[in-house]
Amino acid sequence: MEIVFVTVIGAGIGGVIRYLLPGRRTYGLALLPAVGAAATAAVWAILVWFGLTFDGGWIWVISLAAGVLASAGVGIFLPRARDAADARALHELSGGRL
Repeated sequence: MEIVFVTVIGAGIGGVIRYLLPGRRTYGLALLPAVGAAATAAVWAILVWFGLTFDGGWIWVISLAAGVLASAGVGIFLPRARDAADARALHELSGGRL
């Protein structure tokens, strides 16, 4: 049951990070919440598999930190990559005249 809680919290953190970072025009509304949810759930499952218990504090801290890092990483690097790809596409489509 706790994996559901941590997944929802991870999605919420991703949603907050979406509005804290610039460049949100380059990706959809649900991307960062989905990344945050997926990262927290995956890390939680891995940590449980390694033997951490759900009532321990470290499993929560590590899982939620992974969600923050994953959401922030995507939110920072995706707009840069998207802008660069758009500039390359414009250059190719304009025949190199721009």
